[in-house]
Order: sequence, then structure tokens, then C-alpha cells
Amino acid sequence: MGAVDLFSEVGGMPLSEAAARFAAAGVPVFPCVPGEKRPLVARGFHDATADPGQVAAWWSRWPSANIGIPTGAASGVEVVDVDVHATGTGFPAFREAHREGYAAGWAALVRTPSGGLHAYYPAHPDRAQSSWQAARAHVDFRGDGGYIIAPPSKVLRPGGARAPYRLIVTSGDIPVPVDAARLREFLDPRTLIPMGRARTARLERRGADAKVLAGWVAGRGEGERNRGLFWAACRLAESGTPPAATLEALGPAAEHAGLGSREIMATIRSAYRTDRTAPRAAEPVADERRVVRGSPGRVIS
Repeated sequence: MGAVDLFSEVGGMPLSEAAARFAAAGVPVFPCVPGEKRPLVARGFHDATADPGQVAAWWSRWPSANIGIPTGAASGVEVVDVDVHATGTGFPAFREAHREGYAAGWAALVRTPSGGLHAYYPAHPDRAQSSWQAARAHVDFRGDGGYIIAPPSKVLRPGGARAPYRLIVTSGDIPVPVDAARLREFLDPRTLIPMGRARTARLERRGADAKVLAGWVAGRGEGERNRGLFWAACRLAESGTPPAATLEALGPAAEHAGLGSREIMATIRSAYRTDRTAPRAAEPVADERRVVRGSPGRVIS
């Protein structure tokens, strides 16, 4: 839990010093746009490194850059991200999950600039867990294929002020990994409607593909985000996924990668216009407020 162990220490440091301190402790980092969550490097979290020379060069060029840390095996930490935005809050769902034992065992709690929460857990050494979004519960999971913005980074909020990521508390107990699959099932249970076995299998496969594609889209870096979203939306269109379901699956992931809601909507529409086999939408993909999260200063964190 190297990153968590440093949160108290780096709280009052300039961002360049904090980034160097993470790297010195072996925690891979990468620079993000000052006041935002978008990566400054071409491959995003894939470029994260603990090499002191590279980290010094990045923050010499961008001294006010926010600090991104890849989640999952790369850093040894996984994060449950509790959102707070105009469409709702994830705190009730997170509290219930914690009471039921699905989210206990955290190592540290960090307050996010939007008033939300990052709950840090140790990554399981023998079990990879991919990132996902439970949009209806307003809770996301950051594992393999994701990243978070770490203290003491700051994000620009409405009104022009920059609010920090701030450590609330570290656990006095030994932290334990979270079972992301069980947590997701608790937060976003899926009820199958009786139907033919073949059709059920197709729908289950489509849902599994959407999860994989969403995790992949969330990890796209600057310069490949829009193209990656378009490619993933085309794959879902080809499989017969309705446009609204594609928006629900890929919208939060694309937002996490740094795309705005208008660009997300336009890209998914373009994918469905391109694929002639795509189903006609009984309900157009037009109401972005239903699915794509409002920006916390604009996603993922």
C-alpha cells in the first residue's frame, strides 16, 4: 500500500515534490492537466512510471500537473469511487455496501474535490479486477484498466476555485482486498427475464462485452480517446446493442478518459450511423443527462 502510506506526508507538498516522493517510494505516476483529470502524456496511465528521472522531467515541464496513479496491479491499490454530482450521490449505496460487508477493509479514505470519496484497498496479488461503473448507484471501481488522481492534486470547481484531494483517515486495521465482482452485483443487480436460452446467452455475452469495452475505453489516453470510443461503440452496434444501452455502458468510461458529454454523444451517434446493421433507437441517444455523469469540474475521479 505504498501510495496510501504517503498521503499524510505529501499533503502539504508542491505537486512536483509530491510526484517525486511517490516515485522514490516505487509508486508509478503520470502527469495530468493542471486543475483537471485528463492525462498530459500520450498513453495516459500506460505511461506511468516510478523512474525518478522521467518523473522529474515531466514535472519540470508541467510543475502544476496533477498526479495520476494507475490502479490495479501496476500500483497495488484499487479504489471504490463514490460520486457526488447533479444527478445523485453514491454515499447511500456505499454505506449500505459497507454495512453488508462488500466494501469493508479499506486502507484509507480520501475526500475528492466534488465532495465524493475515494476508498482505497490493497489489490489482490492473485486476482486481477477490471475497472467498472455502476452508474445507477453512482459508484465506480478503479482496478486494472483505470487510474485515480491522488492527493495533493487539485481540480478546478465551478466558481474558479481549485479544490484538493484530501486524506480523511487511514485505517487502524489491516486492510483487505475488495471483491469487485460481488460489490458490483450488490450495487447493480441484474434480473434476467425468462426467455429462450439462445437469446439469454446472446444478451449475457453482450453485457460481458460491454464491460470489457468500457474498461478499455476508460484507459485511452489523449489522442486516442475519441477513436477508441468510436471503435467500441461500433462493436456494440454490430452486436445489436441499442444506442441508449451503449451510452450507458461506454459514456462514463469515455468521460473517465477525458471526453466531454457532447463529444461522447456525437461519437456514439456517428458509430451507429456508420454501422448499417445497428438497431434503430426507439428512444434517441439524445438525453445525456440520463446516463453520462455531470463533470466534477467538468470523470474517473
